[in-house]
Amino acid sequence: MATKLITAESVTEGHPDKLADRISDAVLDGVMEQDNQGRVACETFVMQGLVLVGGEVSTTAQFHPELIARRAIEEVGYTHADYGLSHENCAVATLLRKQSPDIAQAVRRAGEARAGSQELHDELGAGDQGIMFGYATSETPEYMPLPIVMAHKLAKQLAQVRKDGSLPYLRPDGKSQVTVEYEEERPVRVHAVLLAAQHSPEVAMDELRHDLQTLVVEPVLDGWLDENTEILINTSGRFVVGGPASDTGMTGRKIIADTYGGYGSHGGGAFSGKDPTKVDRSGSYMARHAAVNVVAAGLAKECAVQVAYAIGRAHPLAVNVDLFGTGSAPNALVKKAIAQTFDFRPGAIIERLQLQQPLYTPFSCYGHFGRVDLAPPWESREQASQLERSLAALTKTTVE
Repeated sequence: MATKLITAESVTEGHPDKLADRISDAVLDGVMEQDNQGRVACETFVMQGLVLVGGEVSTTAQFHPELIARRAIEEVGYTHADYGLSHENCAVATLLRKQSPDIAQAVRRAGEARAGSQELHDELGAGDQGIMFGYATSETPEYMPLPIVMAHKLAKQLAQVRKDGSLPYLRPDGKSQVTVEYEEERPVRVHAVLLAAQHSPEVAMDELRHDLQTLVVEPVLDGWLDENTEILINTSGRFVVGGPASDTGMTGRKIIADTYGGYGSHGGGAFSGKDPTKVDRSGSYMARHAAVNVVAAGLAKECAVQVAYAIGRAHPLAVNVDLFGTGSAPNALVKKAIAQTFDFRPGAIIERLQLQQPLYTPFSCYGHFGRVDLAPPWESREQASQLERSLAALTKTTVE
């Protein structure tokens, strides 16, 4: 019987890169709260005692990046100077400027266009060139690969037992990693699980490992562990110095954890800190939306959608679909059904997925996809029946 091992990792919101993502998305939400037409490309750099917020913002909103950054740092849990970063005492530098006029004129919107009109959708061009991917699989209820689902749940639980006081010695930084064994493309068990948790200096390693196994690993992976599963917790030993005190963090450095854990493909563009005219974000969300509905409609067990854009152009250069041999109909017909059901122009995506609102900060950690806890519009499966109808009509036409 053919077996394989698939691994995915996640990190907690206190990881330096994820803290940077959170600040960038919090700045975006701060703009969207007042000006849903605002253009934001916000990058954050964090290190011991210092946060740098930079990038391009064009908006009528009156917002305060320093206060937004400090609030995000506090929410994550960096509230004491001995953590290496404190929301009260760290330095916050702000280096924001207006969006390039060359990009602004390419990403233009007709001022008199009526919302939802063809004119409006054609007038909003893509904010950059690039390729975006969406992926879905019937492997889990979230339509996500099992390894990344497990990795996110472990990281989230690690943060939860810190925040609710169950394990008060934990600090904000942490990582998870899960290796799942597959037989004939079906997940059967967890082969190995890793946790790395930042902690206060007084806790003993044996205590920490016992606590994390019983309060994090076993509850999250119940039913998937067996006597041969390797459970590795803080394999390097002490992890007292962590977060920005040990490593710099930057926006956009966890793009695989943000998406599918290495399954499918990734176009390379990060999400956090970018308003929805940036197709790195909105195009990826729409590609996921299409893939989810293909699987929900039963047209395939696995689906990847690729979209390519040119800056300033509304219509994508290309849309491609791969069903990995699991489709109920040929790829070409499913691709046509997708084209009839989903509009990949940036203006249409923004309207369909309701992206001009302050909804982004919660997605800065634990993934942008499969988030049943947040129920974002791009996870909606409401288009599944329309896809089925479109495919049935196309199949009938082909036969005739």
